[in-house]
Amino acid sequence: MTVALRLLVLFLLCSSVSGAQWITSPDFDARAKRGIAAVYNLEFERAETEFSGLAAQYPSHPAGRFFLAMIDWWKILMTIDDESLDDSFVRKMDDVISLCDSLLERDPNDVSALFFKGGALGFRGRLRANRSSWIKAANDGRLALPIVQKAYKLAPQNNDILLGIGIYNYYASTIPEKYPIVKPVMVFFPEGDKAKGIEQLTTAAEHAKFAALEAKYFLLQLHYNYERSYLRSYELSSALLKQFPNNIVFHRYVGRSAFSLSKYGEAQSVFREIQRRCESGQRGYSPFAKREALYYQGMVLMTLRQYEQALQYFYQCDALSRTLDKKEASPFMTMTNLRIGMIYDAQQKRNYAVMQYQKVQRLKAFENSHDLAAQYLTEPYRP
Repeated sequence: MTVALRLLVLFLLCSSVSGAQWITSPDFDARAKRGIAAVYNLEFERAETEFSGLAAQYPSHPAGRFFLAMIDWWKILMTIDDESLDDSFVRKMDDVISLCDSLLERDPNDVSALFFKGGALGFRGRLRANRSSWIKAANDGRLALPIVQKAYKLAPQNNDILLGIGIYNYYASTIPEKYPIVKPVMVFFPEGDKAKGIEQLTTAAEHAKFAALEAKYFLLQLHYNYERSYLRSYELSSALLKQFPNNIVFHRYVGRSAFSLSKYGEAQSVFREIQRRCESGQRGYSPFAKREALYYQGMVLMTLRQYEQALQYFYQCDALSRTLDKKEASPFMTMTNLRIGMIYDAQQKRNYAVMQYQKVQRLKAFENSHDLAAQYLTEPYRP
């Protein structure tokens, strides 16, 4: 359900339905666009200056508060495993919802209140889904859906709204198949249409006034995570990173997509650069990003059968995971230990390989990790 609940939030992040529909001041549009661009490039101080100006100039309007919360959201995205900002982010979204409720009591068709309440619910739900709080996430989606539907009726030709509808159409069709646990909940939602959703998102990416970039980001995610269209995700992430060179989220997708396309030299170069930025302390390039960089550099070298070099990266990745994984083993720890066992088998170090597979079985399962460990315990891995 994680992505299905994003049904309208991103066109709100990008000032969504043309800001002129609820505020006619050109200064509002200019400040919103400057702030949004700063957020994408992780220039949070600049973004805060712009959005604080909006909040001060329009204190009874939810835009400034909403966009300020988006700064926290991108900080969360940079280190998605770090939950330290969760409570602050939820409080800010609750504040936006409360303000919007007061506006809607006076005017149920207040466009700005509809959009920003829906956006706040959507982002809150997205965070809850990322934390596997499925019931709360689904409830936020249930509350947000009629809001995006009403918004669409108010302005059906607006390409920014089309982004929200496209997100819903795609993920309402896709997510129940990937996460069967949510199928009973989805009976309360309209059916989705994956092909139509992709078409609507593409239109938004090409023609939306404020939300084109966010539409591209969603297309990037769905092509990589669900469609397995790695060439398209590579193209989208590369273009976004070129425009926002400090964005670790886009940077990681470039590396992941390159690896999935067997562009091993490029993937190694990308993740080496990510590791360098992590070690230099660049904003957004956290220990979590460094762990991923170590893992993929190990994967590249393992694929090229440079086993001793690969092991050095996997050892570092495992050590870093033991520091970062506070509650339970992360997918990186589980898969790193599986890869170490596979390399030991390739090196004819069967006793060490067996110990690794047994260790993997004690760690939290990720995808088919336990099945592979059991398989290689029975029959050694052979490259």
